[in-house]
This record gives sequence, structure tokens and C-alpha cells, in this order.
Amino acid sequence: MNIEVWLAYLATAVVFSVAPGSGTVNSISNGMVYGFRKSLASIVGLQAGLAFHIILVGVGLGAIVAQSEMAFSVIKWVGVIYLVWLGVQKWREKAVISLDTPADNVSAQSLFRQAVFVNMTNPKTIVFLVALFPQFINPNEPQMMQLIILGATTVLVDTCVMLCYVSLASKLTGYIRSSRVMNTLNRVFGSMFIGCGALLASARA
Repeated sequence: MNIEVWLAYLATAVVFSVAPGSGTVNSISNGMVYGFRKSLASIVGLQAGLAFHIILVGVGLGAIVAQSEMAFSVIKWVGVIYLVWLGVQKWREKAVISLDTPADNVSAQSLFRQAVFVNMTNPKTIVFLVALFPQFINPNEPQMMQLIILGATTVLVDTCVMLCYVSLASKLTGYIRSSRVMNTLNRVFGSMFIGCGALLASARA
């Protein structure tokens, strides 16, 4: 893979990661509620879910999901239900942050598992990768190495973008002065999760 092709994919991967989605909402929400350090677990979880999709595409299963209406629908509706459930939980969540008391009621393992499921149940990622990868793969060169390069680039770029989102969000915590503000933010993020679920529900293979 020559440098020009890789740079073109790098730019595409940045746009893909920066674009708002359920992973973005998850990162910003966790950054504001749990702070930068604890939210690192959720970023690792998002990348595990993304890597799962990349592996599926690499072994050819992604194409099957992209072409099978049944497989796409099953994954899609599991994701819709989960995102709506996250949104409802956010709406019901009470303020857990103060400037003096950090949020310790949720474990890093729980944030990791939640983030993995958020990314794994988004079939649009598979469809995107199935449509994108062939555009940057040279059929006259070993495909496995090219897939590894593209996959690693995707994960690295998404990690950096999510780190930026979490870092910025965690800094906003210092401006939260009351439980009423935190409750309002919980409802905003809850609505965003539900909105992501609604967008996913409208997705077609």
C-alpha cells in the first residue's frame, strides 16, 4: 500500500470517527459523568467493538451481513433496543457528580462492556467498512496485510478522536455547579442515545 492511498484512507477514517454517532455520545457522556481516567475503559470497549467489525469484514462475514436483510435486521434491532435502553437509563439517572465527590458507583468493567455492545450492535459500521475497504485495497498486492493496515489505522484514528471527546467533556465537569444541571445533562444525553437508536432504526442494508 503506497503512502498516497494510505493518506487518503486516513482522511476518510478521521471523517468517519469525528462524525457524531452512538460511540461519540457514549464517550462525551462518560467523560462528563465519570472523568477522563475512568472513561478510558469505555474507549477501549469502543475499539474492541470496532475491531470486531473489522475482523468480520476481513474474513468476509461483513459482506454477508451487508447483503442479508435478515442478519442486518437482527443486529440493527438489537442495537436499537440497547441504545433506547441506555437513553431511558440516562433519563432516570440521578446526579452523581459534584466538584468534591467523583462518581464511583459504576465500575470501569461496566463502562467497557457497555461501550463494546454500543459498537458491536451498529451494523452500519460493517456496511461502511464493506463499502470502504475495497476502494483502498490493491488486488495485485497481499490483501491481508492491507486489511491489517486499514484496520489498525481505523482503530488508531478512532481512539485518538474519542480521547479528544472524553478529554474535552471531562473538562466541562468543572463547570457543573448543581445537581439540577447534571440531571438536565443526563436527559440531554439520554435523548441523544434515543435519537441514535431512532437513526439506527431507519438504517437499511
